[in-house]
Amino acid sequence: MKIGPYTLKNNLVLAPMAGVTDRPFRQLCKQLGAGMAVSEMVSSNSLLWGSEKTKRRANHEGEADPISVQIMGADPKMMAEAARYNADQGAQIIDINMGCPAKKVCNVAAGSALLQHEILVKEILEAVVGAVTIPVTLKIRTGWDSANRNGVAIAHIAQESGVQALAIHGRTRACGYSGDAEYETITAIKQAVNIPVFANGDITTPEKARQVLEKTGADGLMIGRAAQGRPWIFRELEHFLRTGERLPEPDISEVRNILMGHLHNLYAFYGERTGVLMARKHISWYSKGQRDGASFRQAVNRVDTIEEQLKMTEAFFEHLQQNLQQAA
Repeated sequence: MKIGPYTLKNNLVLAPMAGVTDRPFRQLCKQLGAGMAVSEMVSSNSLLWGSEKTKRRANHEGEADPISVQIMGADPKMMAEAARYNADQGAQIIDINMGCPAKKVCNVAAGSALLQHEILVKEILEAVVGAVTIPVTLKIRTGWDSANRNGVAIAHIAQESGVQALAIHGRTRACGYSGDAEYETITAIKQAVNIPVFANGDITTPEKARQVLEKTGADGLMIGRAAQGRPWIFRELEHFLRTGERLPEPDISEVRNILMGHLHNLYAFYGERTGVLMARKHISWYSKGQRDGASFRQAVNRVDTIEEQLKMTEAFFEHLQQNLQQAA
């Protein structure tokens, strides 16, 4: 699997997710098998480039190549500027967001709102591709709504504009994240273009991963929400796609070790106050489905220091371990 000059170790990519795919999470997913991880979206508004939040989003220190940074906006000149800025900051691939369905993004005519305006899509893609010497990729949805699934038309524009890979989420903007993803449009897009295509949406198990690859003919898969609290999903998918066999689920002690390492990296990256806040969502995802998880989440979400958060998380996993030993 190649994107421009970069050869990925496999065809599994962590999807960009606002508030989730920060550097600690990208590094973790790469360690656990992701071939590439795309950053949280960075606004093309240059007024925001100096903000602490934007600086953190563009921080790739110690991250394995290739470094893919997603930019978001609706003005071709500003998007070109943002691409140049991020390339100068170390980005090796620029990804353009035309897939986000969030109202605050679509209300400024960015994200998946752009799919309604094919001429503007072309202008943005050509401006960004022309602004940088590194590969440009694009994330889209299948269309604006079920009556306007224009993903194939957008894919043609992307290829003609010099975009080097496409990721398609199998829902329209109107769907948000509800209902089931559909893969027929992704299949049609794969048949219409020659650049690598990544299928995205509802890929939660190794079997589903194989099914989607077979159905769509896609070159790779992009995994989003299924990696939340389960970053090891990448090694599970990679192993299954390679061998046809399922890896055993990580045991409680491994889950604990992965989570604790993740928490320490979050604290080091964000500092105490923001680190504890960011850690809450990850602790919730890791503990989902575990015995007594709900009461643990209620309690741990009320503490606001690193010491307390770590102590409670350690105690919770110790409790799970003891229950398993007693059951055995």
